[in-house]
Amino acid sequence: MPELPEVETTLRGIEPHILNKTISSVVVRQPSLRWPVPTNTLKDKLINKTFSGIKRRGKYLLLESSKEFLIIHLGMSGSLRIAEQDQIKKHDHIDIIFEDKTVLRYCDPRRFGCFLWTDNPNNHFLLKHLGPEPLGNSFNGEYLFYASRKRSTPIKSFIMNSKIVVGVGNIYATEALFEAKIRPTRQAGKVSLKRYEALSKEIILILRRSIDQGGTTLRDFVGGDNKPGYFKQRLKVYGRSKEKCLNCSKALKEIKIGQRSTVYCPYCQK
Repeated sequence: MPELPEVETTLRGIEPHILNKTISSVVVRQPSLRWPVPTNTLKDKLINKTFSGIKRRGKYLLLESSKEFLIIHLGMSGSLRIAEQDQIKKHDHIDIIFEDKTVLRYCDPRRFGCFLWTDNPNNHFLLKHLGPEPLGNSFNGEYLFYASRKRSTPIKSFIMNSKIVVGVGNIYATEALFEAKIRPTRQAGKVSLKRYEALSKEIILILRRSIDQGGTTLRDFVGGDNKPGYFKQRLKVYGRSKEKCLNCSKALKEIKIGQRSTVYCPYCQK
């Protein structure tokens, strides 16, 4: 699944190609995504208009036009990229075509993503309950510490909860906990302020590194410029079950937490 760095990479890839350009047409080949695509609304709202801005909220992209917003989520396998108008593939479901022939194309083999329209993103059901951005000013160890009090959930599940903090998906939660030397099964409410301060710093550092590397390509993610991400080469624990820990050389262990695979070092992480 594309996570925060992949979505940020997508934003940076498409932004220079789509802003302040007149939209000439909207093509919806497959309207059955996670929620039905409001095809007529998109055409009415976008044709002969422009995108004046684009921003990210968690794993959602918000494309602004006339003070209203197109909300896009990439789902499990989606990508949003600049494409050739006549090179349409099987899972290319939506095109936004500009007058200069630029094509913004949404591809989604599993169709778990979304294209929705809103005039108030702060009150939209997908966005209004989201926690702070991990790369924003309100996210730090003190925030995590106080939000975690009396919580018995595993700390990995806690930091992956989008109501606590957005965008810390499975890959980056696994890596950050390893760097902070915190066992992913430890109860969130029993982690000290000092350790949360270390964890928040690692989350920020790892997300920024991944963004700089263009995200993490595990299966089929490509950024808005059609290029894969390279952060996979820097993963220290995710996907390395039974391999040697890069710190202590002992075998990494894999378990399930919240039905998600979790790899950690039982010797380094306490």
